[in-house]
Amino acid sequence: MLSHLFLLSMYFRELHVFTANFSAQVTFYREVLELDIVTISTERASFRIGSSLLVLQKKDGATPYHIAINIPANKIKEALHWLRSRVAVLPHNEQDIHDFCNWNAKAIYFYDNDANIIEFIARKNLKNETPLPFSSSCLLEISEIGLPVMHIENTYKQLCNMVSVDIYDGNFDIFCAIGNEYGMFICIHKQRKKWYPTSTIAYASNFWVRLEEKEKTYYLEFTDGELKEKHRNGPNSL
Repeated sequence: MLSHLFLLSMYFRELHVFTANFSAQVTFYREVLELDIVTISTERASFRIGSSLLVLQKKDGATPYHIAINIPANKIKEALHWLRSRVAVLPHNEQDIHDFCNWNAKAIYFYDNDANIIEFIARKNLKNETPLPFSSSCLLEISEIGLPVMHIENTYKQLCNMVSVDIYDGNFDIFCAIGNEYGMFICIHKQRKKWYPTSTIAYASNFWVRLEEKEKTYYLEFTDGELKEKHRNGPNSL
């Protein structure tokens, strides 16, 4: 099932992930992707990505993630040129720009210093074009977080019990994109599928996210392969 006509939009306002290479990751996001630091300490740093906040927390043994960031719909070629001078872009079938016709979108993939698969995706349906030259200011929001699980249908039901979501694409067998083009959980069967485009193992890496949907705020936590509501500790970071 695939529908681009969403009455509700879900937004990832804050994504907390863990890193075993804290200093290298801070350097990458500050110097390579040129993101603004919001807060930093010896074990935690937060970076502004458009209307989202990415928080890196130091933790030994942390495993990789898949994270996607929306960019303006008309900037995919400029984004590729900008990235090529900074990172090694990950191709598929010798193509650096990945054309997802059924999503009306194009994307570029690369690794950060933690071997997280980071994706810049230009979604034409969002009609968010800009005349400005591509820079880090064109990183609009975090729009996807990978969610590798054993039982996709159970995870979808858990999500529906916590927040109003729908299936964007896929099914409960191997791959299911849950949410919308502003905020989407990329749910895959971790034993049947690896991360595109590198065939990297899909680790069930712990994270938590603050999201907004229908003017309500939700805190969700993915821990030990289970998704649940997170107890709120302190004020919002944004």
